[in-house]
Amino acid sequence: MRLDYDELRKIYRLEKNSSRLAEVDEDFFDSLRDFFEEQKKDYLRSLNDLSSTKAKSFSNLKKIVSEIFSIREKKLLNKALISSRTGEFEEEKMAVQESRTVTQLYETLNKHQNFLDEIFSLKKGKQSTSKTVGKILVKVLQNVPAFMGADMKEYGPFEKDKKVSVPEKIASLLVSRKLAEMS
Repeated sequence: MRLDYDELRKIYRLEKNSSRLAEVDEDFFDSLRDFFEEQKKDYLRSLNDLSSTKAKSFSNLKKIVSEIFSIREKKLLNKALISSRTGEFEEEKMAVQESRTVTQLYETLNKHQNFLDEIFSLKKGKQSTSKTVGKILVKVLQNVPAFMGADMKEYGPFEKDKKVSVPEKIASLLVSRKLAEMS
């Protein structure tokens, strides 16, 4: 992807006017870095010519890039939080760096949710003798109907190509039956 000012303005407008992430290529940040470096070189050359137009243009570029990053960052946090609450993780078209960030946030929030699960299990009068079962993120390879786990909890239905967080035993079951793969 080759970035220019028009493409950045378009992405900025999309980010400002939608609660969803604007779709970007996986190499978005690499392209952004290259574009920014080119513009920075032009700006530094323009200092010799005392061109205020290039200086203002570069300053505006920095503001747009910072604003896009800030808006997307908030959306990534929100996406990870919602995904951890629903147990479904859907990768939208986002940059590689953002995908890694959301996955890490998602896993951290799931671990944090285990604290609440422990509190509830203790409030019910149950003493936890074993460690809380951790959840694992898996990618579903084909549609899976709802089913009852050994813990008598219902899991699913899961849609193909979605990422879901399930207890370790359920993850092992899905992977062993080639219905999912570790994410």
